[in-house]
Amino acid sequence: MNGEYFIQKVQWRGLRAGDPTTARQLTGDSYPPEAREILKEEGPKYQYAKGCLSDGILGSWIARGCSLGGIIDPQMEESHLLSVYRNNLKRDLSSHTNPQRPNYAMGKEAGLLLCSWPNGGEPSLPFPYSNEVWTGIEYQVASHLMMTGHVREGLEIVRATRDRYDGKTCNPYNEYECGHWYARAMSSYALLQGLTGAKYDALEHILTIAPNIAGDFCSFLATNSGYGTIGVKNGKPFCYVVSGTIPYKQIDYTAFKETTS
Repeated sequence: MNGEYFIQKVQWRGLRAGDPTTARQLTGDSYPPEAREILKEEGPKYQYAKGCLSDGILGSWIARGCSLGGIIDPQMEESHLLSVYRNNLKRDLSSHTNPQRPNYAMGKEAGLLLCSWPNGGEPSLPFPYSNEVWTGIEYQVASHLMMTGHVREGLEIVRATRDRYDGKTCNPYNEYECGHWYARAMSSYALLQGLTGAKYDALEHILTIAPNIAGDFCSFLATNSGYGTIGVKNGKPFCYVVSGTIPYKQIDYTAFKETTS
């Protein structure tokens, strides 16, 4: 942590790791002297070092999605997420140079970059695709922001994504990345958790609804045994099973309380 976000400490000396200056390229050729000097100073290529990585705390997001709660210091978690929002979300990509695959987001479109180096220190050869915009990462960051109470910031990222895939230039049902209908965009499912705070304990048969939005709402819910809708109507929580069963003894409902910062 550099005081704002988590960074990568690039280390290879003193470890049981290969010397990047003497390693061979995929072609079998050794690196030229200029490249060896860079590797000696920066370490192995394809790192991010002092960068602000959008999925830098991916494990914490997964833990929250699996109802394990926060696994890192909540202030550090929040600081990293807001740093990603502040540094990596570009509302106009016209001046952004992407030498890799700019067709995912370009021109006046908005998008969340995989990584940025707001404090300098970008490696000469950072990890591939670092200049790109992937919807799977955008939804991951957006839902994680929502899970930690930053719904406005999360929704701004979602709107940027959906504005690109509005059916005019890009297929709204095919958020392609490496290929068509790429699976990473399924991280969008976590947006439901981020907004509703819904989770189902199949062992204790307890359904929890702890929304990060105010007022009544209705949302999709799927469990191992059935699916349906959950939400709040007239201030009261409900669960309506459409198919299968969702056996629950109680609904633990925590109404949203807006806080001022």
